[in-house]
Amino acid sequence: MKQLYLASGSPRRRELLTQIGVSFCAISADIDETPLAQESPSAYVERLARGKAEAGRDVVVSDAQYCVLGADTAVVLDGKILGKPVDEAQACAMLMQLAGREHEVLTAIAVLDAERCESRVVRSLVRFRNISGEEAAAYWASREPCDKAGGYGIQGLGAVFVAGLNGSYSAVVGLPLCETAELLGYFGIPCWQTLNAR
Repeated sequence: MKQLYLASGSPRRRELLTQIGVSFCAISADIDETPLAQESPSAYVERLARGKAEAGRDVVVSDAQYCVLGADTAVVLDGKILGKPVDEAQACAMLMQLAGREHEVLTAIAVLDAERCESRVVRSLVRFRNISGEEAAAYWASREPCDKAGGYGIQGLGAVFVAGLNGSYSAVVGLPLCETAELLGYFGIPCWQTLNAR
């Protein structure tokens, strides 16, 4: 079986892969995440997922039996990507934009080996309840929004803002498990490896 490398520094993606019993090694794959002019949010996340997988391949090219998984997530409101907030003012502004509305979360995954690269984009819709300025400030003070696309984490304290979800919960966290399992299967990497090892 091929060795899977996860080209991501995200602890959430590591937890999700572990959850479905997939063995992997996490590696760093830093790429420029600046959107291109006129690039759609869907094309953006897919390009980044593929770029991270390719950057990961450059790290492990000495391993002939490798497979690399890259992923990227974007929060999109009114067609505009909301990145990771740089400070409290930006984080609170993002939350107030999302408050009482529905937004898109796009997560792309890409898997490659020495011969091919396959990718998918998963779209989920998340609806927030109304949020007060005081709540937004208190949430920022928790430090949770600092490294999160759109300035919130659905798997953490930010869950209290989520009034509804249409789509994949795991994709909103950062890795759509259904689609990831399917793609890994194409490359001969099964889920539940930890169960089969018992």
